[in-house]
Amino acid sequence: MKPTPPGWPRLSPAIYCENAREAIAWYQRAFGFTTQILVDAPDGSVMHSELRYGEAIVMVAEGSATRGVRFGIAGRAPKVLEGANTQSLFLYVDDVEAHCAQAQAAGARIVYEMTENDYGAEHWCDRTYACLDPDGHLWWFSQRLRNPPG
Repeated sequence: MKPTPPGWPRLSPAIYCENAREAIAWYQRAFGFTTQILVDAPDGSVMHSELRYGEAIVMVAEGSATRGVRFGIAGRAPKVLEGANTQSLFLYVDDVEAHCAQAQAAGARIVYEMTENDYGAEHWCDRTYACLDPDGHLWWFSQRLRNPPG
């Protein structure tokens, strides 16, 4: 494989939020993301954004029942779709306990309590929790406790 463009991970998910500007502020406060780029649409909504957490990038754009179709596809936040998710996001953090406390303080709804997942001596061990953001996206956060041997 050829290297990715400088500063870009190989995979960068994009999510739709009813009010992307509010969601971006919440992601900063709750999860510790920083805004790298924010592009306004002509109507004042967020057309495109790039949020960074270490080397990870998540793109956030406006997606509500009143927003038009882009690229021939309607984008919607899960809360507009009765909470349905077609993907979840997974991110490694340095201190999962502190991260969870920060997310809870910002109003994240914990849907998978902090759990140690030990897959045996020949595999890895992580400490993980999952939560829903205000738009209903499912986020998983984990801290590696043990790497596989070798």
